[in-house]
Parts: sequence; C-alpha cells; structure tokens
Amino acid sequence: MRSFQNKFLETSPITQSILRSVRLIGEYKGKQELFSRQIPQSLETLKQAAIIQSIESSNRIEGVTAPAKRIKAIAAEKTTPQNRSEQEIAGYRDVLNTIHANFKEIPVTNNIILQFHRDLFRYSEAGGGNWKSVDNDILEQRPDGTEFIRFKPVSSFGTPSAMDELTTEFNREWQAGETEKLILIPAYILDFLSIHPFRDGNGRMARLLSLLLLYKAGYEVGRYISLEKIVEDAKKTYYDTLYQSSRDWHEGKHNLLPWTEYFLGVIIAAYREFEARVGALSTTRGAKTQMIIDALNNLPERFRIADLEQAAPQVSRDMIRKVFAALKSEGKLVSEGMGPNASWRKIGDFK
Repeated sequence: MRSFQNKFLETSPITQSILRSVRLIGEYKGKQELFSRQIPQSLETLKQAAIIQSIESSNRIEGVTAPAKRIKAIAAEKTTPQNRSEQEIAGYRDVLNTIHANFKEIPVTNNIILQFHRDLFRYSEAGGGNWKSVDNDILEQRPDGTEFIRFKPVSSFGTPSAMDELTTEFNREWQAGETEKLILIPAYILDFLSIHPFRDGNGRMARLLSLLLLYKAGYEVGRYISLEKIVEDAKKTYYDTLYQSSRDWHEGKHNLLPWTEYFLGVIIAAYREFEARVGALSTTRGAKTQMIIDALNNLPERFRIADLEQAAPQVSRDMIRKVFAALKSEGKLVSEGMGPNASWRKIGDFK
C-alpha cells in the first residue's frame, strides 16, 4: 500500500539511530541463538511466562481484561471461557500458539490474515474472519469529553483491494531481499493499521503479525520475552509514534521514522530483558526462585501474595510459599497477618 508504492521505501531517509538499532539487534540475535543452544531447558520457563504475559498485555491494551488466575488457566487450556473478555483472550492464545509452533510454514497472505482474525474471535458470538463492512474512523477524546477523528482509515469499500495490494507488494519486497527486513516489517504494520481492515481486533492482529514476521526474519526473542508487555508498558509512545507516522499516509507523504525507531526500540528492549533473564537463570538459584526474586524487587515495600502471583503468574503458590519461608528465615521478609490475605513487608532489596 502507501509505504510500498512509488519506491517510497527506497527514498525514505535512514537515520544513524536506525542503523545503530539494526546493528545492535543483529548482535543480540546472535547471542540469543547461542543461549538457545546452551540452556534450552532453562529457557522453557521463560517461554511459558512470555505466553501468559503476551495474552494478558495485548488484550489489556484494547481494554479486554480478566483476573490473573483466569488468564493463567485459559493460557494453559485448563478452563472454558466464561464471558466475552475470556473468549477473546482464548482466541488470542490460539493464534499465538499457532505462530509459535508453525511460523516457518505460515505464508503471509490475506487468507492467513483472515484465518488468524477468525481464530481470534472463534469463541465469540461476534465472530471474525471478514474485512470490515462499515467504515471505522479512529477517534480521540478531548479533555472536555468531546471526540474528534484522529485518523481516517481506508474505507470499507476500499479495504479488500488495499489489503491485496499491501500483501502483494510486501511479499515482493520481502522475496527480493533488497530492503532490510527490520525496515520492511514496521512499514507493513504501519500500513496494516492505517488500512484498519477489521471492525475489531486490528491492534491485536498487528501485534500477532509483528511476531510472525519477526520470527520469519529470524528474530525469535518474542518466544522468550513478551513484546506485547513492552508495548503495554509504553502504550502512550506506541500511539504517539503511530500517529506521527500515519499523518499524510493517504497522500503517500508520511514519515516512517518515528514508528520505525519505536518498533526497533521494542525489539531492543526485549533482547535486553532476555539477556538479563538469562543471566538470572545462569545463577545458582533455580529459575522459578529467581523469577520470584525479580518480581519481589518490582513490588512495593508492602504487598500480598496475590500481588506476587500476578507479577509471576508462571510460578505456583506452593513454590512462592517455599521461597517466602526461606527469605523470612533470612530476615528479608516479614509477615504481617495470617492467611492468604496477609500482608508482607520487604526488608531491603533481594539479590
């Protein structure tokens, strides 16, 4: 579409910041491949944690929420969705698992995109798998409560042809191999979001497609670290850079730099977190013990076990109690009360 027309990518400026980011991501990719060979069993814990965080964060960005215990059970496919939010969370889980398991065999086609959207809403009465049938302007609310149109996507009538053109041109560029894939991917995602091809679920689909394309380009950090969680933690920047780069998109005069720099920054943040977590896994502590310690360091001075469970959903309560007992005997934790709702108080940081 717009970013793939009239040699737009060829004439778009590339900053030194982007060049440094691409080089740094390449270096991190090499380290990740080495770690994957050296400590594959330990990384399984990171995989499970990333799946839960990705399911939770990507849906929460769109206002779809559920209790942490329910999300954990849905991610493990141990329960049936009980309401619309849980139905959409289960759908995201299914598409995410499909990408994790089969990305090498999944082509980037409109049929696949429609299939992903169908599966995203497979448990919902609303259903999915079709391009939008009505226009869907992107609105923003002013401080006084009134709304205005922040961006006007492609019309419902023009969406099928726009998606055909986008996917065709993207695949042509991808297969030609003349443009850096870390530049192609954010350009594709920007155009996808600017078309806004679905009535609902565009943001979630964009994040799933980002993961798929990064996998296909050889960048698998999203298997161990939730990219969606990083996006959620800087949600304002996500929307701001998307807005900056989508201005004048319809005229083909938009600026890809803000969005591209943000997108690459998310990948770098994920690789840095991955490296830090691998370092923790390599210590004498067990992986799950270290995850509890990491979560404790991010909690306020006083907290409840439920807070810790939400921060480290992949760890069982029995394991948490075992670690708490050890920390209590070391004088690093103090219990204030009895029972599951008791408060705990930290004595300094944990290492």
